Amino acid sequence: MAGNKIKVWTTGLLALVLAVVLSACGANGKNAENKGDQASQQPGQTATAQEPPGKTVYPLTIKDATGQEFTFKKAPDKIVSVSPAETEALFAIGLDKEIVGVSDYSDYPEAATKKPKVGGIMKPNEEAIIAANPEVVFAGISLSEQATTKLRDLGIMIFKTEPKTVEDVMANIELYGKITDHQKEARAVTDKMRADVAEVKNGVKNIGKGQKLRVYVEFSPGWTVGKGEFMDELISLAGGENVAATQKGWYQISEENIIAANPDVILYSKNIRDDKTGQTLGDIIKARSGWDQISAVRLNRVFAVDDNLISRPGPRVTEGLKAVAKGVYPEIFK
Repeated sequence: MAGNKIKVWTTGLLALVLAVVLSACGANGKNAENKGDQASQQPGQTATAQEPPGKTVYPLTIKDATGQEFTFKKAPDKIVSVSPAETEALFAIGLDKEIVGVSDYSDYPEAATKKPKVGGIMKPNEEAIIAANPEVVFAGISLSEQATTKLRDLGIMIFKTEPKTVEDVMANIELYGKITDHQKEARAVTDKMRADVAEVKNGVKNIGKGQKLRVYVEFSPGWTVGKGEFMDELISLAGGENVAATQKGWYQISEENIIAANPDVILYSKNIRDDKTGQTLGDIIKARSGWDQISAVRLNRVFAVDDNLISRPGPRVTEGLKAVAKGVYPEIFK
C-alpha cells in the first residue's frame, strides 16, 4: 500500500487531514442528508433553497442528519462548532459574536483562530464544551455517540450534519441561516457558491464523455476518495472522471491499481511535506516506483491543490471546485 511508504509528515498533518476529512464528511457511511425545509427538517428531503430568504419564525423544529428532532425557541446566542467546515460556514453567515468555541483545527477565517478551542470530532474536549455553555453544538456525523449522549444528557443540543454533495453543503449553510435567523446572509453565501458551480459547468459543457480526462486525487499520503463523497463529485463537476471511483468512500490505495488506471491528471494536497526530506506529496508521488509510466507524471500534469478547499464541506468548497477544474483543464480555466 502506498501509505506504508510514507514515513514522517509535517506536524501530524496526515492525522489532521484524515480527522478533518473523515469527520466532516461522515466516515461511518450513514447516508442521512440535511437539507432546508420550511418547518420540520427531514433528512434527504429536497431543499427549498430558491425560496426568498426571510425572517425565521420561532419556535422552529428541525431534524439533523441522524433524524434527531430539535426545537429552537429563538436564535441561539451561544454556538460551538467542532468541525472546521461548520466553523467556516458559521463565520461566513456573520455569526462571529455568537460563536463561543471552535474545533482545534479551525484556522479559517482568521477570527476563528482567536476563539476558544473545544477539541474536534474525533477527540472532543467535553469539559471545554460544557464550560462554553452553548445553546447548540454543530458537529459532523462522526462525533462519537458516547460524547453525543453525555453532552445531550447535560442539556446541550448536538446538531449533526453529513453533507455528501455540494448541494448538501449549500443546503446546510442555508439551514444554519434559518436556525440563527441569518437567512439573508446565508443566501448571499450560497448564491456565490452556485455562481461558482455554474461557471465551472459552463466551462466544461462541451467536453464529451469520451473526451473527459481521468483524474486521481491524493489528499493525504496513500489515501484517495471513491464514489459517494463530495470530493468525488468535485471531479465530476469539473468535467473529469475519478479513477478511484471503483470503490466507495475514503480508502487507502494500491499503487499498482493507480498505475493500471493511468490517470491523465493527478491532484494532491499542497500542505503536506515529509519532515525529514522536505519533499512535497507531489514529489513523493512522482518518485514512486512505476509511477513514471503514468500519463499524468510523464506529461507533468501533477498539480497541488489546497486541501482545505477540497476536504472541508463548507462555503469555500466551490473555490475548491474551481481549483480542481483549473488543474484538470488549465487551458479552459486560466
